[in-house]
Amino acid sequence: VFLYQMLLLLLLVASCAATPQKTIRKTLIYLKFVKTNKTIYREFFTDLSREYASFSLALPSFYSGFVFYKTLNSLAMCVRDTCPNFEGLDFKLNKWHSVWGTWDAASGLAQLWLNGEPSSRKLTSKSNINGPITITLGQDQDSHGGGFEAKQSFVGMMSDLHMWDYKLSPCEIQKYVNDFGYAKGNVLNWNSLEFQIIGTVLVENKLKTCQ
Repeated sequence: VFLYQMLLLLLLVASCAATPQKTIRKTLIYLKFVKTNKTIYREFFTDLSREYASFSLALPSFYSGFVFYKTLNSLAMCVRDTCPNFEGLDFKLNKWHSVWGTWDAASGLAQLWLNGEPSSRKLTSKSNINGPITITLGQDQDSHGGGFEAKQSFVGMMSDLHMWDYKLSPCEIQKYVNDFGYAKGNVLNWNSLEFQIIGTVLVENKLKTCQ
């Protein structure tokens, strides 16, 4: 069991809707922690065909400390500036996607799960991720807490961000995907985050899809 001392500040920011290519929705979270294993989950919906970052965790010495990035033809996951691509995943536009990323520091192995389907495992860093860190949603950090570029920004909808300080098992991930009951993130929990809105951002309840 790991205890965390946390200073939490969330900012949802967007630019003017008249310039959609520069629209940025991001969340800044300042955390102080040390941990080896990680699991990240989030849902998002977009029609973007260009590259963009959906989640970016930066350290003072590693700006791509823990990053999820959509390239033109694949999904990428970075751990301490080591960024393998995960090819062949069925990522479609204009559809809600549930994306998981797991990383084990002992082996350095990282894996993505897209809508419940696993990718191959890729080798990344074996070093710990430790604070101080800055996390942004929808924007890549080219410096610690800054260096944003509009061409790397996410435009669309996001929901249900969770982070755990351990690697979830495939069975636990499947329970979450199938809505069979699951534990919320013990580091980041979308349902209990305090936030301040700056700029033009729409926050609404997520609508259920009719079956």
